[in-house]
Amino acid sequence: MLRMEHQLLLRGSSSPSKLPSWTLFLAVCAVGIGGTFQYGYNVSIINAPTQHIHKFLNETWTSRYHKELNPDLLTFLWSVIASIFSLGGLCGALMGGSMAIRLGRELLGEEKHWPLLLSSSCFPAFAQLLFLPWFPESPRYLLIDRDDELSCAKALKRFHGSSEYRREMEDIQRESSALDGEKPKKPWQLFTDRGVRWQLITVIVMTMGQQLSGINAIYFYATYIFEAAGISAEKIPYVTLGTGACECLTALSCGLLIDYVGRRYLIIGGYLLMTLWCTVLTLSLTYQDLYSWVPYVSMMCIFAFILSFGLGPGGITNTLIAELFVQSSRPAAYMIGGTLSWISFFTIGMLFPFIVNGLKQYCFLVFLLECSFVAAFIFLVIPETKNKSFLEIKKEFHKLNFGRNTRKKETELYERSQLQDEFLKSPS
Repeated sequence: MLRMEHQLLLRGSSSPSKLPSWTLFLAVCAVGIGGTFQYGYNVSIINAPTQHIHKFLNETWTSRYHKELNPDLLTFLWSVIASIFSLGGLCGALMGGSMAIRLGRELLGEEKHWPLLLSSSCFPAFAQLLFLPWFPESPRYLLIDRDDELSCAKALKRFHGSSEYRREMEDIQRESSALDGEKPKKPWQLFTDRGVRWQLITVIVMTMGQQLSGINAIYFYATYIFEAAGISAEKIPYVTLGTGACECLTALSCGLLIDYVGRRYLIIGGYLLMTLWCTVLTLSLTYQDLYSWVPYVSMMCIFAFILSFGLGPGGITNTLIAELFVQSSRPAAYMIGGTLSWISFFTIGMLFPFIVNGLKQYCFLVFLLECSFVAAFIFLVIPETKNKSFLEIKKEFHKLNFGRNTRKKETELYERSQLQDEFLKSPS
């Protein structure tokens, strides 16, 4: 839910050329440090202590059972360790929507320190709990869910300044008028609501597509991939560090490009480039023994894959989900998307080591097909949302949800009602 408010706060910024107010900037930082940062942090740090955790598992098993740990069981235990935190995220996704409606929105890389490394994520969570209460509540929540226009105006003034808040206020008021007091929907109600059918399908495809694209597999098992690519053990920690640097670079680049290039072009381009790098990576892993420089092509493909993900699916998916729904449906949509995201996250974390063992260097062909499918879906279904209000985006999907002849039928019904009114008004 915090990630949803993060996207809405950024979307409400008055103009691309104007710098955000300090309140808005700090609020976004507070939301990000306990949300998106936590996610990326937990995904990436698991690579650093991989060898130490394997050693710990082997030594513990031998000391307890006086025999060596089976390689397949070791793979399974490592999969559980690498992906188990996603179940906590799943619990948060299931509870977050209801709570939001009711309450509102290589330092430790040594062997002896890896337990501290995996538990260090409590610090950004504590920082978020400390800082968030000092910021205003979500303006949309205040006006649409609480019907508190005065508090909404005060919050917008703090976020955007006294002279710049009116445009966003008018946009929220239009959305509130269109909803006409409609109560927040439950997740199961969205599945039976024809008016959001294709928006919901889009959330399902894009959320699962983001998690099953191969990005988490690369982060979780970067050590395995670099070893298979022929990178020496001494160089692997530095190469892994480079993957995080790529993610930071793309996060900054995507923020600058999203309002200029548009959401649709960036995310389609990202998935197509990921498809390309999966192809090149498969070829380089297949022929890595032919030349000494081929393993480095594999390494560069991984960097390019992360860059492509960050410029497209990584930076756009959550923004699009926030834009596809009006306020009454948005929390429920995020609950559905969050649930699917964490389930997909856990599934790929559990299965990928076995996919690698079974398919070897051809494992990335699975992600190639998935990225191609999502790119085709977005091209055929999702309209551009750049510079459009939530109500305008809803109208774009209206044609998909009710068919192309809907407008014609609505016109006929309107003309028929006009004729009936004239007939009733005419003297007998």
